[in-house]
Parts: sequence; structure tokens; C-alpha cells
Amino acid sequence: MSIILSLETSCDESAAALVSNEKGKIDLLANEIASQIEEHANWGGVVPEIASRRHLENLPFLIEQVFAKSKLQIKDIDAIAATVTPGLSGSLLVGSITARTLANLHQIPFLGIHHLEGHLSSIYLSENHPQPPFLVLLVSGGHTELIKVDVQHKYQRLGRSHDDAAGEAFDKVARLLGLSYPGGPAIQKKAESGDPKKFLFPKGRVSKPGGGFYPYDFSFSGLKTAVFRQIEKLKSENKKLPVEDIAASFEQVVAEVLVERSLRCALDQGLNSLVLVGGVAANVRLRKMMLSQASKNSINVALAPMEFCTDNAAMIGAAALLRLSSNSTKSSMELGVSARWPLEKSNLLYDSKPPF
Repeated sequence: MSIILSLETSCDESAAALVSNEKGKIDLLANEIASQIEEHANWGGVVPEIASRRHLENLPFLIEQVFAKSKLQIKDIDAIAATVTPGLSGSLLVGSITARTLANLHQIPFLGIHHLEGHLSSIYLSENHPQPPFLVLLVSGGHTELIKVDVQHKYQRLGRSHDDAAGEAFDKVARLLGLSYPGGPAIQKKAESGDPKKFLFPKGRVSKPGGGFYPYDFSFSGLKTAVFRQIEKLKSENKKLPVEDIAASFEQVVAEVLVERSLRCALDQGLNSLVLVGGVAANVRLRKMMLSQASKNSINVALAPMEFCTDNAAMIGAAALLRLSSNSTKSSMELGVSARWPLEKSNLLYDSKPPF
């Protein structure tokens, strides 16, 4: 059995977890998260400097808590993992330096984890998870991507957003409607009592240079602009703003676009398994629509557990265990952090000569 201490500090969630792997099954031993949402909500979004400072304050206590809850000690740990890319550089450094320091001090392996691989690995924290090959819809505040997983740790990106990520669009539209940050939960709550067919907002498409459209790519900036114009039109007519209806109509279009293009991609690729992960994967309308439409096309859908959709250290631990079980992978102590790094090149995080 392998036990890993994992840390996540890529954005505004400080998190620590202890995960184990016995006979191929990943178990969560302890999981702690310190959210900064209320503080950043005052600014309408994440302030990088504040996020880094709070990680410095929170992480030691979170590590202490997971050891206390699991009744384990550092000597019981086989490796330490931390997110090293992508994310806010200052925030990433806090988790990475903490992990490398502990690993070096206790002479155990350090694993630098790609944040998106962490999200992909969150599905392994569910009871019934699929085996590759499968298609992943990773949809969060910073990313909206369709990724084909042929075998473990072999990724091919088939679709992406060319502007705003879906989660980013939720935040921006929530701000237009005067709702709180983060926008996803705020819009979902208002949308529950709204009419999703009240406003017909556009489904953005991405044009190819030679004509036609990219079939699996996304664009949400036009949708955001359409919502803005609708709000301005209603205000100019001195009409009461139907926040619930706008929220429901916006949420409906985002869900339809994500579901339609994901299923088209899966069918075109001959895949009958689709995995939904990331913060926006917690959206109830999206989950229900994906399950309903996929069943009509004989595609099996695996949903990341609700509690592991948003950023957390458990998913980072799951990713690290999967790496550790494949040829005893470990990262160099010289590995730094990077604000951006393609998922397709995540194997380079385990080279003796690190890429950054």
C-alpha cells in the first residue's frame, strides 16, 4: 500500500489530503480545504497576492489537520505531491516549496502534478470509474477542453475554448446580473426559478481560417456579450431585470453547447465512455442534461463526485498515486512551477532534467 500527502495551491483554495492505494483502489484518508472565496468576493475575483499570502498561512495548519484526522505520521508517508502547473505562479510556489522541503527533509519522493491531470484523476475517487479509452470534458473557471485519454497518461486535446472558459463566463455574467462571486453557484441558484427558454442566447462557434467551423471547440465571449446587450436593452426600456430568467437562459445555452459538442466528439472518435470533471461539472443542469442526452446515444457518462469537482488536494493525490504506480515515477527536486504548461507534455514533469 502506498500513502501520499498531496497539496493543492494553484489558485484560491488551500488544500491538503492523504490518499492511499491498495490493490488498485484509491482511498481518501483525510481531506482538508481552506476556502478564500469570501475574501476574494469583495474584489469580484481572485487577487493573486492575497491568494499567495493565505496559502502561506493556511497550509501548515491543513497539513497538521490531515495527519491528526488520519492518525498517521510523516514517517508513514511514501511520497509528497503538489500542483506545479498551471495556475498562479505565486500560489503554486507555496505548495511546491512546502512539498519539496518536506520530501527532502524526510528523504521521500516528490511528485509535481499537472493541475488538469488532477481534475482528470478526480474520477478515480468515485466508486465506478471507467478505464481508458474515454473522452473527458474538463470544464472549470480556467479551462474548457475535450481530452481523449487512450491509455493512462497519454492525452490528446480535441477541443478547447478560444476565449473565455465556461466557468469564467459564469463569473462575468454573474457580475453583470449583480450576483456574488463565484458566479457558477450564484447563477445556478437564481436559474432554479427562471425560464430557460425566455431568452434565446447564441451558441458561439469558432471559424476555421479556410471556412467552416471547428466542430469541438468553444467560444463563450459572444454569449457573454449577448447577455450584456440584453441587460442594457431591458434597462433602456425601464423594465425590471428578470434576473432568474436571464440566469436560466444563460445556463441552459452553456449546458447545451457543452453537451452537444462533447457527444459529437465522442461519437466521431468512436468512444462510448465520457467523463465529466472540473468545477463547472458540479452544475446540476449540465449533469442532468449530459446523462440524459448521452443515454440516447448509448454513451456511458462518469461524473466526478460533487465534492471533488472544484479544486482540492484529494484529486492531486489520486493523480500522484497513478503516477507512482507507473514505473515508480518521481519528479526532480529542481522542478519549479509554471503558470502554463500543456497537459500533453505532463510526462516531462518527471524527467531528471525538469522543463522549468
